[in-house]
Amino acid sequence: MSRPVHPPTWRADLALVFITLIWGSTFVVVKQALEDCSTLLFLALRFSLATVALGLAFRPLPSKFSRSKPFLAGGVAAGVCLFGGYLLQTVGLRYTTPSKSAFITGLSIVMVPVLAALAQRKIPLPREVLGVVVATGGMALLTLPGQSLRIGKGDLLTLGCAVAFAVHILVVGHYAPRLGFEALTLVQIVTTAALALASFWWAETPLIRWRPGVAAALLVTGLFATALAFGIQAWAQQYTTPTRTALIFALEPVFAWLTSFLLTGELLSRQATLGAALILSGILLVELKPAAPRQRAEL
Repeated sequence: MSRPVHPPTWRADLALVFITLIWGSTFVVVKQALEDCSTLLFLALRFSLATVALGLAFRPLPSKFSRSKPFLAGGVAAGVCLFGGYLLQTVGLRYTTPSKSAFITGLSIVMVPVLAALAQRKIPLPREVLGVVVATGGMALLTLPGQSLRIGKGDLLTLGCAVAFAVHILVVGHYAPRLGFEALTLVQIVTTAALALASFWWAETPLIRWRPGVAAALLVTGLFATALAFGIQAWAQQYTTPTRTALIFALEPVFAWLTSFLLTGELLSRQATLGAALILSGILLVELKPAAPRQRAEL
């Protein structure tokens, strides 16, 4: 398949900012919904709804899909990583604090350029390395106020979650420019839904109380934070690098706080405010001096 014609890179990056805003704004909604619905069952319903929505949106799929095994291979690999990330994050959260979970999950922004360098045997650009370091420091200040850095069982599980999300970004970045985003998006969401449906009934005690908050959370996360968001991610990663994608995703805790501020009036401490500023600075270090087209295709 020929490589798609590139729009300006800033459009892809802006699209990633948009879906990061969606993800960050759903924390409060999901947290409230999980009081009435077990985690894996919620994921199973969320990704099943997204599967139906994407199936309707992308019908009919490109004819290449029916005869192209890479579509299935790429989508299944991305879906396994996605489910593994959500599962390890959820289980790890039972044994660690939410703030440490948020920080360790955010370490995927460090892992993406490291794993990409190992896989492609290429050294990341210096400004990308500096941007990642600055953004990671900012995430620590934003999510770890007064927290001990002692490593426990939950922290190790959450670290596995960060690895899974980092690999997911790399898998999508590898397949999306070569295969297109429609089928890749659909197959990864179908895979995640299938794994959640196969595990929710034995990995935890299923629970659901059909209240308005649960229904609203499923609609918001299923249609917007899953179907729309992962479709946009696959589209955007045709035109931007995995490292830039990971850096933009570092904005998620910033958007999560903004949502919490608007809904509950939560204020940031000076330390957390500095952390948010560092995250933005790390992203700007990369975004203000975009890589050359040849470099973007390699990293």
